[in-house]
Amino acid sequence: MYNYIQLDPAELEFVIVADANELPPGERLFVTIDEAQIVIFNLAGMLYAIGDVCSHDGNVLDDAPVEGNDVVCPRHGARFDVRNGKAVSLPAVVDIPAYPVRVRERQIEVGFPNQQ
Repeated sequence: MYNYIQLDPAELEFVIVADANELPPGERLFVTIDEAQIVIFNLAGMLYAIGDVCSHDGNVLDDAPVEGNDVVCPRHGARFDVRNGKAVSLPAVVDIPAYPVRVRERQIEVGFPNQQ
């Protein structure tokens, strides 16, 4: 899986996904962009976006609980850091995609690699 937050912003195309008011602190928002299922978290006012998938079994994380900065897969307990998609506990050993997020003019935008 790929961590897109490491790319130079000039290599990214930012896609508007929601109004910032739609995602208050402590909440999450599910979006699909170019067939990629993404979940955006608002943790204490900071926005993070990761792929809505557990790399251990390939199923969605859905409304998996968040503990600290980790989302915990409800099926087998794999944990992923929502800030960067890193697998932080077994049985997952492969990271999940992480996407840069920004707010411009009250719109939440998620960055994807330019399709050139």
